[in-house]
Amino acid sequence: MRFILLSSLLTIGAIATSCAPRTSAVAGVTVTPVLIKVSSSAARGGTATIQGRYLGGPSSAKILLGADEDGKGGYALPANAIQSWTDSQIVFTVPSDAPVGGSWLFVQVGDMRSTGLPFSVQQ
Repeated sequence: MRFILLSSLLTIGAIATSCAPRTSAVAGVTVTPVLIKVSSSAARGGTATIQGRYLGGPSSAKILLGADEDGKGGYALPANAIQSWTDSQIVFTVPSDAPVGGSWLFVQVGDMRSTGLPFSVQQ
């Protein structure tokens, strides 16, 4: 009788445990950065502002300037060009060697490249 009662309790305990919700952390989830607005143009040495969502930070992301609309080409702005960087806004100085004219600007966080926006560098 004790054996049947003990095995019944163990079975009920196992069922109750298996029905409990399971929680676990999901590592490596990455959201694609989204650019909403960028200054229309800026001269070399001038200041430009990017507004968006999921922009990461200066240690995990980079700004690509001078790319085509598909994100090819261009170059990454140097770290010393960044004035401030939050997850929703980046303020940077246009480098003196930035290519003059119209091109596209992107933000890349890890392996995820943002949507692009047109940006012009003036002399």
